[in-house]
Amino acid sequence: MELIVQPDDGLKPVLDVIESAQKSIDIMIFRFDLKSMEKALLAARERGVVVRALIAHQGSQGEKGLRQLELRMLEKGMMVARTGDAFTRYHGKMMIIDREELHVYGFNFTALDLKSRSFGIVTKERRAVSEAIRLFEADTLRQEFEPEADEHFVVSPENAREMLAIFIKRAKKQLLIYDPKVTDLQMLRLINQRIKAGVDVRIFGKVGKRGNAMRVQKLPTHRLHVRAMIRDGDTAFVGSQSLRALELDGRREVGLIVKEPKAVKHMLEVFESDWSYTDLAAKEAKEAKKELKEKKAEEELAEAAAAR
Repeated sequence: MELIVQPDDGLKPVLDVIESAQKSIDIMIFRFDLKSMEKALLAARERGVVVRALIAHQGSQGEKGLRQLELRMLEKGMMVARTGDAFTRYHGKMMIIDREELHVYGFNFTALDLKSRSFGIVTKERRAVSEAIRLFEADTLRQEFEPEADEHFVVSPENAREMLAIFIKRAKKQLLIYDPKVTDLQMLRLINQRIKAGVDVRIFGKVGKRGNAMRVQKLPTHRLHVRAMIRDGDTAFVGSQSLRALELDGRREVGLIVKEPKAVKHMLEVFESDWSYTDLAAKEAKEAKKELKEKKAEEELAEAAAAR
């Protein structure tokens, strides 16, 4: 398993895996403006790799760019399908290499997203890869997708609400969240319950009104473009679905839950590094220093009184 961190890693891990593909590349696209990636896909096709692209029927930046990309890919011999309109938006970002390696990204294939804080997960876990292939096929054929029992692959709207609710409920010590919009009432309630249970909850992004008591900060160093959570230092989620009703219940979103120690540790380190730059972290450090100073003064007074 591999963790991709943006903007640190850039496009290289994506280009490398496209260049390494031997048989097939299946790619789900919501936004795309990277010419070097387009060239890499063309080069793969020219060496005999089957390239299939599933392009969103609409995007937040308009359809013109997507339709032009679609035409260019078709002209180069790639197989292109357009998503249906069963959901308000097809927002997932994933790629399957040789039907054995799955990439799930929090970032789109755009220059702006590569400059933003985001993550990607690369895995060869068989069940997750199998579920991703079935999802790609279903959406390509505009058929319903019925997820099978799997503890890794998170799909909106089919199982995301249940799986992410369980993810939050199981937090015992710590829950760290990157999310532009945490507004779903159920999720806010669950997070508040964890806080009341003594769990260290910290959030980069924005929350709804019921999150007023939460420790929430704007990411100070980068634009935020990822939905991710780290739980108790041993489990993490990376995907395209925010904890808000529309992305849980009304759009196509894709995510992964992972437990690989090295990847989770790296995500945790990135979060703590980002948090260290926040105003809240500085305030908490100042208060902790003050409390330590007061405690030390109390201990010195007690020692002096005992010496009398």
